[in-house]
Amino acid sequence: MVATSNLSAETRQSVGKGKSRTLRREGRIPAIIYGNKIEPLAISINERDLNAELRKEGFFNRLCDLEIDKESIRVLPQEISLHPVTDKAEHIDFLRVSENTKVTIEVPVKFENEEECPGIKKGGILNIVRYNIEVSCPASNIPELFIIDLTGLELGDSIRFSDIKDISDGVTPTITDRDFIIASVVAPAALTSEEETSEEEGDEETTEGETTSSNEEKPSEEAVKKEE
Repeated sequence: MVATSNLSAETRQSVGKGKSRTLRREGRIPAIIYGNKIEPLAISINERDLNAELRKEGFFNRLCDLEIDKESIRVLPQEISLHPVTDKAEHIDFLRVSENTKVTIEVPVKFENEEECPGIKKGGILNIVRYNIEVSCPASNIPELFIIDLTGLELGDSIRFSDIKDISDGVTPTITDRDFIIASVVAPAALTSEEETSEEEGDEETTEGETTSSNEEKPSEEAVKKEE
């Protein structure tokens, strides 16, 4: 279950660029709450409190309880506008959610037990295809992250979505037409090149030491196809 944070907010009686600039000078960030078939609500949040939450990992995957005029509104952060020069927050959108709200969200992937991966021990590297996985799920059941166990994986092994364990009910990937690859254990390019060079040198030595008649067919060279 995803963690929930808390923020205090105040309603805004008026909106507009001028009012927003005034709020920012006062150390407050303008924001909007929308969704759940309720009229949008204009609010402002203390800049220091918001920055403290932004510094925490997974801000956009974490539900937030906004305390407004003694009322608590549960929301999910959606989009934040940053100043192009200072990178300071200028505006933030929140989606109002309930138990029945379904959201589409990107969940980060974490890889564990590299020391228990035989393929990596042999000099292989972890080729990560997806650092985040987009899923559809209830707002009340957003995964904090997906954990991938690398124990026992050999060179050439791939990790697909179906390999993830302990996926909560109602959490489904937005890619539905295939069991997509998340990462694979592959040999480094340098290691592959060295192996191919050694094989070529060995073939040349064999050719020099043998006599082949003109009517003897030489073996054809076949390209090796690698499938991800």
